[in-house]
Amino acid sequence: MALVKAGVVVLDCAEPEKLAVFYKELLDAEETDATANRVEIRGADGFRLAFRRDVNATPPSWPRPENSLQAHIDFVVEDLDAVERKVVELGGRPLEAKDVAGPFEERGYADPAGHSFTLRMVTPTAPKQG
Repeated sequence: MALVKAGVVVLDCAEPEKLAVFYKELLDAEETDATANRVEIRGADGFRLAFRRDVNATPPSWPRPENSLQAHIDFVVEDLDAVERKVVELGGRPLEAKDVAGPFEERGYADPAGHSFTLRMVTPTAPKQG
């Protein structure tokens, strides 16, 4: 029997209510819990995010080379351009970062509180021949 029942990614921010709205709209999610200092949402696929109030929160500075990326969220999408338009409409912003080599295309963004996340489109590959 598993000791841990579920996990939730928690982002610290100054205004959890506002950040929850950004991700609810982006992920077509529902709010599942809210207190004075924390809001939790769940996407249709079960992905859970929470936003915890920290009045001293400062935005991460990634991708500046002098700071390492400690954590970020990857979202798999079907249409990078359409999702990018939605991210910007909701108050997010693109981050300047090098493309990663591999069988996918990805773009980096920051949410309105400055947390970084990646939109990744998995490129279909042709089946092996022979």
